[in-house]
Amino acid sequence: QVSAQILAFFTVARRLAAQRKEIDAVLEPFLLSPETLREVKNKMRTELEYGLKRETQGSATVKMLPTYVCGTPDGTEKGKFLALDLGGTNFRVLLVKIRSGRRKSVRMYNKIFAIPLEIMQGTGEELFDHIVHCIADFLEYMGIKGARLPLGFTFSFPCKQASIDKGTLVGWTKGFKATDCEGEDVVDMLREAIKRRNEFDLDIVAVVNDTVGTMMTCGYEDPNCEIGLIAGTGSNVCYMEDMKNIEIVEGNEGKMCINTEWGGFGDNGCIDNIRTEYDKEVDEGSLNPGKQRYEKMTSGMYLGEIVRQILIDLTKRGLLFRGQISESLRKRGIFETKFLSQIESDRLALLQVRQILQQLGLDSTCEDSIIVKEVCGAVSRRAAQLCGAGLAAIVEKKRENRGVEHLQITVGVDGTLYKLHPHFSRVLQETVKELAPWCDVTFMLSEDGSGKGAALITAVAKRLRNHSEGHRSQTIDKYLYAMRLSDETLIDIMARFRREMKNGLSRDFNPTATVKMLPTFVRSIPDGSEKGDFIALDLGGSYFRILRVKVSHEKKQTVQMESEIYNTPEDIMHGSGTRLFDHVAECLGDFMEKQQIKDKKLPVGFTFSFPCRQSKLDEGVLITWTKRFKASGVEGADVVKLLNRAIKKRGDYDADIMAVVNDTVGTMMTCGFDDQRCEVGLIIGTGTNACYMEEMRHIDLVEGDEGRMCINTEWGAFGDDGSLEDIRTEFDREIDRGSLNPGKQLFEKMVSGLYMGELVRLILVKMAKEGLLFEGRITPELLTKGKFETKHVSAIEKSKEGLSKAKDILTRLGVEPSHEDCVAVQHVCTIVSFRSANLVAATLGAILCQLRDNKGVGRLRTTVGVDGSLYKMHPQYARRLHKTTRRLVPDSDVRFLLSESGSGKGAAMVTAVAYRLAEQHRLIDETLAEFKLTHEQLLQVKKRMRTEMEAGLKKKTHDTAKVKMLPTFVRSTPDGTGRLWAALGFPEWQTKFVLFLQKLLGGCSLLN
Repeated sequence: QVSAQILAFFTVARRLAAQRKEIDAVLEPFLLSPETLREVKNKMRTELEYGLKRETQGSATVKMLPTYVCGTPDGTEKGKFLALDLGGTNFRVLLVKIRSGRRKSVRMYNKIFAIPLEIMQGTGEELFDHIVHCIADFLEYMGIKGARLPLGFTFSFPCKQASIDKGTLVGWTKGFKATDCEGEDVVDMLREAIKRRNEFDLDIVAVVNDTVGTMMTCGYEDPNCEIGLIAGTGSNVCYMEDMKNIEIVEGNEGKMCINTEWGGFGDNGCIDNIRTEYDKEVDEGSLNPGKQRYEKMTSGMYLGEIVRQILIDLTKRGLLFRGQISESLRKRGIFETKFLSQIESDRLALLQVRQILQQLGLDSTCEDSIIVKEVCGAVSRRAAQLCGAGLAAIVEKKRENRGVEHLQITVGVDGTLYKLHPHFSRVLQETVKELAPWCDVTFMLSEDGSGKGAALITAVAKRLRNHSEGHRSQTIDKYLYAMRLSDETLIDIMARFRREMKNGLSRDFNPTATVKMLPTFVRSIPDGSEKGDFIALDLGGSYFRILRVKVSHEKKQTVQMESEIYNTPEDIMHGSGTRLFDHVAECLGDFMEKQQIKDKKLPVGFTFSFPCRQSKLDEGVLITWTKRFKASGVEGADVVKLLNRAIKKRGDYDADIMAVVNDTVGTMMTCGFDDQRCEVGLIIGTGTNACYMEEMRHIDLVEGDEGRMCINTEWGAFGDDGSLEDIRTEFDREIDRGSLNPGKQLFEKMVSGLYMGELVRLILVKMAKEGLLFEGRITPELLTKGKFETKHVSAIEKSKEGLSKAKDILTRLGVEPSHEDCVAVQHVCTIVSFRSANLVAATLGAILCQLRDNKGVGRLRTTVGVDGSLYKMHPQYARRLHKTTRRLVPDSDVRFLLSESGSGKGAAMVTAVAYRLAEQHRLIDETLAEFKLTHEQLLQVKKRMRTEMEAGLKKKTHDTAKVKMLPTFVRSTPDGTGRLWAALGFPEWQTKFVLFLQKLLGGCSLLN
C-alpha cells in the first residue's frame, strides 16, 4: 500500500513537472533577455533616424511626425483657454485658466461626453458635428458662448502636421473608423463643423496628441521635462528634437517636439523574432491587421487579449480549467487589461483571483489561479520591458544631441497601464536604467496631459506666435480683412446678383444691366436619343481645339471623341478678324484632311467662349472680346458668318455650322448627357461664367412663353456698375488698372484663374515693402507682372507639400523665404482663393434660388455641371465651393458633376440636340406634306368646283352632281326699300304697314 502511494505521488509529481515544463515553454518567448532588449533598443534607434530623414521618412515605420510645438512652458503663460480631448470612447471639453507670476496656477473645469459606437464608425461629418454639439453644450453650461477663446485640440491619433494648427489624419486607431477623415485636415473639419452649427466661433491655435500634452503638463512643473510617454490604452512617446536633425522640416535653429508614433515600430518585420503566435493571433483579429505591431505588444488595449489567447491555448492543452473552454473565454475582449492589474496585485490572495475569474465565467481552481497570475505577469512584464527599451533609445539620443557624457532628464508619463498596474512602472524604469546607464531619468506622473497639456501647448503657441509675429500678423490681417466675407455679406451679394439677373432678363433694363443674361436659343438638354457624327470647334484661349464626336446607339448611348489642338499665336489674337477666322478655317481643313472627311458635310458646333448676342442658334454677334483677345473687326459681327466666309474662301471643304455656343453652355450640355437633371453650367478656370435653363415666360428678350431656354449669364461683368465697390480691395483695383479692359469684367477679376496669381503677387509685394515678408527684400522677378501664376496658388495650398512648394516657388522668384514667410504666403493664397470660392458660391446660390422659385418647390434637387482648371486643379477650391453653396442655399440638394471636355463635347451635344430637333421637324413636315397644296393645285380645285356647280344647276345633270346647288327660294337681299317683303310673297297692305312701322321706329329695319 505504501509503495502504491509512493508510485501515485511520483506519478502526480511527474505530471505536474510535465505541466510546469509545458507552461514554461508557452511563456518562454515572453521572457526577454538583456541582449534581446538591447537589440530592440538599437532597432528602435535606427527607425527613429529613418523617420527624421527626408529620403527614408516615407518608408519608416516610426513616422517621427513634426508637431510644430517649438517650446515648452516658461512660466509666463496666462489667460483662458479651451481644450478638447478626443482619444477614446469619451470626449472631454475643458476650460483652463492659467495664471503666471508668483501666484502661478492652473484651474480647470471640464465636462465629459460619450461618443457612441455608431458615431465612432460612422461618417467624419457626423463625428465632428457630434464634437461641436458637445462644445456648444459646454459653452452654454459655462456661460461663455459669446467669447472667442484660443483652443487646443488634443487629437490622439497619428497625424501629419504642416503647422501647429494643421493636422492631417494618417490613419485611425483605437477602434475609430469614421469615413472621409483619413488624409483630411482635422482642424479644417472641426472649423467646418463649427460653421455648420453657426452658434459660436473659436480660435483653433493648436492640434496636438495626448503624448505632447503629457510632456507639456509636466514641463510646466519641471523645465527639465523634454519627453512625454503614454502607456495606457495606446502607447506612444514624444520628445524635443534639435531642428538641425529634422530633415523633413525647414530650418536649423531651435527645437521642435517630435511625435514618434512608435506604435508602428516593427510593421516592417524588424521585431518578428520576438513576436509570438499569440501576438499574431491578436493582430489578425484586430481592426488594422499588420499595423501598429509594437503597440499591440505593449498597450493596454491588447494585453488582456494576448492573455486570453494564451489561456485558450493552455486550456486546449489540458493545463487550465480542466481542459474546458467556456463560452465566455471564447469572446474577444472579455479579458480586459484592468483584470491584469487586479490579478497581479501583491495584495490579492488566490481566493480573490479565483473570484475575478469566476466573474468572467471561468471555473478555476487555486492551481488555475496561480497559472493565470503567472501568464498575466509574463505578458505585462514584456510590455513594460519593450516600452523601456524604446524609451532608452530616445533617452540615449537626447544625450548625444546635447553632447554630454551624463544626461539628467525628466519624462512626463500618463496612461492607465503606467498608473494602475502594480508592477509596470517599476519594470519600465528598471529597463531604462539598465539600457541607458549614462542617463539619470526622472519619471514624473502627468496631471491631465490631454486636457491641461493641450491648453498649455495653446498658451505656449500663443506666446511664441505673439513674440515672433507681433506687428506683422496684425498688419497682414489688416491687409486681408476685406477679403474675408461673412455669410451675411455673401447672402447680400446673392440678393444683388438676383436683381442683376432680373434686370438682364427684362427688355427695358437689359441695355444698362451688367449681367447680360444672353439667350442662347438652346431649348433642351440631351434626352438620350441623340446620334450621329459631329465636328466641334473650341475657341476660347491661346489654344484652339477641334474634335470629331461620334454619338452612337448600340446597347447604350456612347460617345467617341478624337481631337487635335492648334496654337493661336498672339499676333493672330491681336490682329485682324479676317486673319483669325482664316486661321480657324485652316486648322479645320487640316483636321478634316487628317480624319479623311473633307468630302463630307458634317454638322458643326462652334464653341466661341466670348460674350455673344444671339437671335438664333446658328448666329452669334460678338459683344466684346475677353481673355486677352483683341482681333479687330469682329465686335458687332456675326462670328458664324465670318467663319463661313473664311471656309468658302478656301473652297476645299464645306461645313454645316448648326450651333454657336460658349464653353459654359457646352459644360451644361456635356453633363446633361450623363445626368438629365443638370440645368446649370459653371466655368471656374482662366475665366468664369455660368448658364442655366430659364423659363421662357421670364425672358422678355425672346418671343414666346412656353418651355425653357438656356441663358448665358456672362456674370464676369457683375459689379461693372459699381455694385461691388464695398467689397473690392486696393489690390482688385490695381489688377483692374493694369488689365487690357479696365473697368470691365470686375467680378471675373476677383474670382477667376486669370487674375488670382497676380492678385497674390500684388499682396506679397506690398507686404514685402512693409517689411512683413522676405526681410523687406523685393526682387525684380517678384515685381514682374504675371510671374506668380494661379497654378502656384494651387501648389502652395496643398496640405502635404504646400510649404515646400511655397519655398521652391519663392526661391525661383529670387527671394530666400524663411519658414514663417512660407506660412504667411500660404495664408495669403488661402484667403484669396477662399474669397473666390465664396463669391462664386454666392452668385451660383442666386441661380439656384431662381430655379427653385421657377419650379415652385420647397426644396430644389438639381445638378450643376462644372469645368475649369481652377475647379479641377486647386486642392481645396471645389470642396469650399460645395460647402459654401450648400450653406447659403440650405433648402437644396445640389450635385456637382465634373464635365468631361465640356467646351468641345458640349458643342457637339448642342449640335446633336439641334440636329435631333431638326430631324423631328423634318419628319413632321414629311407627315404633313400631303396637306400642303401648291398654287397650281388650288387653281385646279377651283376649276373642278366650277364644273360641279354648273352640273348641279342644270336639270339634266342635277341628279348625278356632287355639288347639289339646292334652291332656297330667297330671291333677294335686304335693300331698305321694302321690296324684300313683296319678294317674299307678303300682301301689299302688309308691306305698306311694315313700311309705316319702320318710319315710326326711325328707319330701323324690322329684319335686323
